[in-house]
Amino acid sequence: MRAVIADGAGGPEVLSVQEVPDVEPGPGEVAIAVAATAVNRADLLQRQGFYPPPAGASEVIGLECSGIVAAVGEGVEQWSVGDEVCALLAGGGYASRVVVPAGQVMPVPDGMDLVTAAAVPEVACTVWSNLFMVAGLRPDETLLVHGGAGGIGTFAIQLAKATGARVLTTSGTAEKLAYCRDLGADVAISYRDEDFVEAVRAATDGVGADVVLDNMGAKYLDRNVDALAPEGRLVVIGMQGGTKAELDLGKLLGKRGAVIATSLRSRPVEGKSAICASVVEHVWPLLADGTVRVVVHDTMPLEDVARAHELMTSGEHSGKIVLTV
Repeated sequence: MRAVIADGAGGPEVLSVQEVPDVEPGPGEVAIAVAATAVNRADLLQRQGFYPPPAGASEVIGLECSGIVAAVGEGVEQWSVGDEVCALLAGGGYASRVVVPAGQVMPVPDGMDLVTAAAVPEVACTVWSNLFMVAGLRPDETLLVHGGAGGIGTFAIQLAKATGARVLTTSGTAEKLAYCRDLGADVAISYRDEDFVEAVRAATDGVGADVVLDNMGAKYLDRNVDALAPEGRLVVIGMQGGTKAELDLGKLLGKRGAVIATSLRSRPVEGKSAICASVVEHVWPLLADGTVRVVVHDTMPLEDVARAHELMTSGEHSGKIVLTV
């Protein structure tokens, strides 16, 4: 099989496609002949040596894929060879074949082509689990999502709007702000030219956001708490702005607020399988009828993986970057 191998930790230039031994499914697992995979910011961190895979997971980068079931392990009854699927992975997606627990395999959403489906698992599972299963976002509430033009942001805007929430978002350019509005954001805030805390307060008559979905971490921690409404929930899913910051507990207590840090990749198989099942039940129908769509900025062959990483690093993309295998 072919797989992207990193020649040590470093920049995109350490990545190359090489021949490696095939992988085979064990009990409860499914082998997928990969059609496509997608690039996530966590992939860049792993390439740099900052985000190693969980114990027992493939060292090959890649947190999602789409493809055809090539083999099933002992005890797997819900999938058959030849099924078109997509999957949430702990690793291994940048390859022509991957093995994944059966519960993390999902059908391709109705009406979606196989390549586009590669861009769905990570964003759908991340957004659904954090906004609804963890934060409990309700139809009458206000969401603030940072980085609205990224893969997570574009999906979060649409999914929150589809379920009746009001959506505020941040982004860095006029073009991206306009795109966020086109996707359904009620208010789009320039993090370069505006104070997002003041903008959130202005948009909510001083109340604040009920839920904040944050990918920045330390850099935004104090201001995110400022932006919370009473009984608001701040969900931190990334650390692009660092890992350590001071938290004013008095301020948080005064709002009866919560700060929740979550990671999808490190969850046990049972937890990820439950998320996948919930996503198929609640999100797949919205993808099938066009209410929510996955935004793909560019598609390129696996051999161009270094260029794909450069594009994500540049921040010039909107939505997902897909690699075809």
